[in-house]
Amino acid sequence: QVHLEESGGGSVQAGGSLKLSCVISGYSYSDYCMGWFRQAPGTEREGVAGINSAGDIAYADSVKGRFTISIDNAKNTLYLQMNSLKPEDTAMYYCATEGLRPASMVVAVNGRNAFCYWGQGAQVTVTS
Repeated sequence: QVHLEESGGGSVQAGGSLKLSCVISGYSYSDYCMGWFRQAPGTEREGVAGINSAGDIAYADSVKGRFTISIDNAKNTLYLQMNSLKPEDTAMYYCATEGLRPASMVVAVNGRNAFCYWGQGAQVTVTS
């Protein structure tokens, strides 16, 4: 059974930083695509950043230059380093994983529909 668990959310002032972690268990395939999504109240879940086992990485335009996605395969952990946070980054952040796909699928329109395995989410609140 695949299980994903996020941690590292919290409240921070604008301009600050947070690092999210997502520990993945039960996923035994060497080929994967993993991503971070976010959802603010009243909005659809959108892709933020994606990474796959081929080394591809993709970011949403809204976070390019501020967020960095990475993975530690030895620890089965996905990370999202978020710098220069803005109030509009406030949302519930989810990690997700699926079989090998282009990393760009994470940030494509309705990219969330390509992923079956999700964490429970971590709240990020950025105050002005």
